[in-house]
Amino acid sequence: MPISPDWIIPDWPAHPRVKALATTRLGGVSAGPYGLAGNLPGGLNLGQHVGDAPEAVEQNRRILRAALPAEPVWMEQVHGTGVADLDQRIAAEASSQVVADAAVASWRDRVCVVMTADCLPVLLSDARGVTVGAAHAGWRGLCGGVIESTVDAMTQRLRASGQEADPTWLAWLGPAIGPSCFEVGAEVRQAFIDAAQPDELPATEAAFSAGGSAGKFFADLYALARLRLARVGCTDVYGGGLCTMTDADRFYSYRRERTTGRMATLIWRAE
Repeated sequence: MPISPDWIIPDWPAHPRVKALATTRLGGVSAGPYGLAGNLPGGLNLGQHVGDAPEAVEQNRRILRAALPAEPVWMEQVHGTGVADLDQRIAAEASSQVVADAAVASWRDRVCVVMTADCLPVLLSDARGVTVGAAHAGWRGLCGGVIESTVDAMTQRLRASGQEADPTWLAWLGPAIGPSCFEVGAEVRQAFIDAAQPDELPATEAAFSAGGSAGKFFADLYALARLRLARVGCTDVYGGGLCTMTDADRFYSYRRERTTGRMATLIWRAE
């Protein structure tokens, strides 16, 4: 009997018009490394670029689509800081490839989506629920400023709609590789230290702990994301704490399996 999709509904005080969900690996039709733990069939892999059977991915996306008001705008993510403004996309562009690592929208039923399998998905909204955004925050994008770029694009959306330019921001951090699993080189730690503002240095350094060998460190993506969110005035941060690498039954993990599927984290305005 097929397993029902295992949606994670963010527990955050967003405006009632703001809707969001995150998928897990459960509830689809993919098999092998894209299936359930142990290579059992039933995986909800949503990535077309990872080697899964195209017909399985399409069926998985149809399963997800049934829970959404419209087709998500799927992006080609490149671990950068580019932001797609979905309000600016017209019908003629609907099928064109979007290359970006974040998406924002203020129109009804424009579904922002990011895909992950260890990287950190970050959902954002202003407290009044006028504009929403989703960011793919792997370490490169996070260090480069993808959260700041997303909030900047959302601020522009607010101004374009005649709303306040200095809103209260809310954020939700989705499933990502946890701080005891994400081992990186000294160059990654140094990159964050070099990019930190003076008042962020102690907390930035504290987000890294000694790794399993010389020159290696464990990085806390959740802590680093909270620092960048605070930089743009967002201190109402929810979620975090779900580790994709240690929970093989529920999540895909690139670090754990290399050949694996992708999960989606989505946000939209319902009215």
